[in-house]
Amino acid sequence: MSALVHAPGFGLALTLAAYLGAGELHRRLGRPALLAPVLVAMVVVSVALELLGIGYAEYLASVSVLTLLLGPATVALALPLLRSGRALLADRLAVLVTLVVTGVVSVGVTVGSLVLLGAPDDLVLTTLPRSVTTPVALTVGEAIGANTTLAVVLTLVSGVLGATVGPWLLDRVRVSDPRARGFAIGAVSHGIGTSRALAESDVAGGWSSAAMVLNALAMTVALPVVARAFS
Repeated sequence: MSALVHAPGFGLALTLAAYLGAGELHRRLGRPALLAPVLVAMVVVSVALELLGIGYAEYLASVSVLTLLLGPATVALALPLLRSGRALLADRLAVLVTLVVTGVVSVGVTVGSLVLLGAPDDLVLTTLPRSVTTPVALTVGEAIGANTTLAVVLTLVSGVLGATVGPWLLDRVRVSDPRARGFAIGAVSHGIGTSRALAESDVAGGWSSAAMVLNALAMTVALPVVARAFS
């Protein structure tokens, strides 16, 4: 049993099985937001690793192929963006205003709450990239001197929470327009949220992809400027 658990491909098989099982459970239960496949799979894998005594480094090496595919998968999310290009241009003013307001609120809430709580400057720097997609968070994190490992964890947590709670919250405030739903989800929960928006509709997925890409571009410019105050 120990040989099987510590085999090179065990972590990959565990991750795929957990995600496929979570996806099937999500579909059978009517796609509830709080049982998003990414969240359920994350919990299942974490518990399994703890019970089986598999260290993070060993697991990370086992799923290295998934890490390599992260970049191409993020690029592939631009396809819905291309399909929604004309609609985005038609509403460019609303898109621009929403993007600016979202960025200001996201950074303002993050920095403001940590400063009020007396967090050290290095922690503030590490939390800044949390609202951009993981490959961009890594690049920006390195540029501003953040702890990239923790920055990626915070990015994933932000994505999972946005994909899980976002649709539920939008339902509660009666936001039904797929463009608004998609843009809101993509702006705060990047790739994970975009995959969730795509499950709703191609329109929501396209606008979520647009928000993810545009937010990443804006934050790549804005975050190094904000970081200067804490470095």
